Amino acid sequence: MSRPRTRARTAAPEAGLTAGMAARALRRGLRHAGLIQVKAPPALPAQNGRRPHGPEPRQIMSQPASPSLYAAREPVFPRRVSGRFRRLKWAVMAVTLGIYHVLPWIRWDRGPDRPDQAVLVDLAGRRFFFFWIEIWPQDFHVVAGLLVMAGLGLFLFTAALGRVWCGYACPQTVWTDLFMWIERRIEGDRNARMKRDAGPHDAAWWRLKIAKHAAWLLIALATGGAWVFYFTDAPSTLVALLTFRAEPGVYFFVGLFTATTYVLGGIAREQVCTYMCPWPRFQAAMLDKDSLVVTYRDWRGEPRGKPDAAHGDCVDCKACVHVCPTGIDIRDGQQLECIGCGLCIDACDDVMAKLHRPKGLIAFETLGNLAASQAATRGMPPGEARTAAGMAARKAPRFLRPRTFVYAGVLSAVAVVMLAAFLLRETLSLTAIQERAPLYVTLSDGSVRNAYTLRIANKSHTAEEFRLAVESRLPLAVAVQGQEGPPRLVSRPDGLSDARVFLTLPPDPPGGRRDGEVTFRLLDASGRTVASAHAQFHGGRR
Repeated sequence: MSRPRTRARTAAPEAGLTAGMAARALRRGLRHAGLIQVKAPPALPAQNGRRPHGPEPRQIMSQPASPSLYAAREPVFPRRVSGRFRRLKWAVMAVTLGIYHVLPWIRWDRGPDRPDQAVLVDLAGRRFFFFWIEIWPQDFHVVAGLLVMAGLGLFLFTAALGRVWCGYACPQTVWTDLFMWIERRIEGDRNARMKRDAGPHDAAWWRLKIAKHAAWLLIALATGGAWVFYFTDAPSTLVALLTFRAEPGVYFFVGLFTATTYVLGGIAREQVCTYMCPWPRFQAAMLDKDSLVVTYRDWRGEPRGKPDAAHGDCVDCKACVHVCPTGIDIRDGQQLECIGCGLCIDACDDVMAKLHRPKGLIAFETLGNLAASQAATRGMPPGEARTAAGMAARKAPRFLRPRTFVYAGVLSAVAVVMLAAFLLRETLSLTAIQERAPLYVTLSDGSVRNAYTLRIANKSHTAEEFRLAVESRLPLAVAVQGQEGPPRLVSRPDGLSDARVFLTLPPDPPGGRRDGEVTFRLLDASGRTVASAHAQFHGGRR
């Protein structure tokens, strides 16, 4: 009985030695790798004129911490700019914001007892209305096809024109542009904002900041309210909101979308495009050497410096940097943060016009043309001859090429399939739902009965009556709950209607077969089958 205890007592020191050796080996490895250093502490004071015996204790000291991988945000103060691309952005903003806010207020007559809002996502009725088009849950494949088409269209436009979606039509870009315009109107342009933010936070500073954020919140509130109007009747919902009679859920979603719009458009801004949006990460797969992207023509602008014969056309004024909404320098080449808005082109063209030099130092250019111009001007001194040689080496952009043909072809094929599926969709459908509790019932005479719920989805606007027929190898009797005589079903116009149907099997069916497949059919007045559904009959065991 004593031996196990002896082994246990001797095993502990061995484990301790093993752990100690491992720790020392780890420290030696870290020390040799330069990750830690051994530093002796201050010498101990002498005792009676002698130093203490034994080696001096050592102290493990860590190296200074490695630089943080987190980069603090640098504020971006975009400067006001005017030009053709800025005007194009204003036009796209006006159109997109106008559509977003006006669309829920357009009326569309669909008849009595039906919503008259042109665009409405009716969650209660499980339908989506878009003018004359009505999408039911059974038509969700059409919605999926539309999403696929939107993705393919984005691929096509990116391959041909670069990130035009990001620079002009993306909601983040549109609302950020609007918020920046409000900021500029209240606080002033770039220099005024930078000077004020670097100065004391006095009463004037607080007054302007409060006014700006109040304006942002009003815009965000209008955005959140407009989004809710797509899911409810817009006029009645607006009245309910203003009179505080709306449902709590409506106020919740208005507040949610108000907060997200305020944070993303006013606070986060370019951080959304740089860190949150996945599109910049895989857009490179959509581009090739013939895609148009915002490009600095370094073969013409370098070397930078004063506007004289010894330097290129770039005078290093940084106007392109000061107007960029993401704060990057386009002269550094293609960058993930560039959204392709072209505002740097407007700023640079304005400087070139003042210097009486050709515009287009920064332009929408293909990478293939950029490489050709660099090769044609290599070794040439700055001047008009170099500019002419570089421009002569360019070729017209090729929008029709294999990549765009593939995207356009797939997009067209999906569009044709979705259009055919929508035009050929059923206006009447039948679903058979068998009751499971109990699966079957044995009656007093020995016959077996199954119960089913037949659901008719009528997508037309008229009520219709049908004769119900049942096909099966079993000799089944058919009865509709609440009816006598031949079974008939009536569909509800533009809605769902349910009917409870009973199928009864006699006690001794021919051949002894008690289970089998059943087909329910709806027949019109001419006897034509307009809808059908399949189910199983369960007769149990005798």
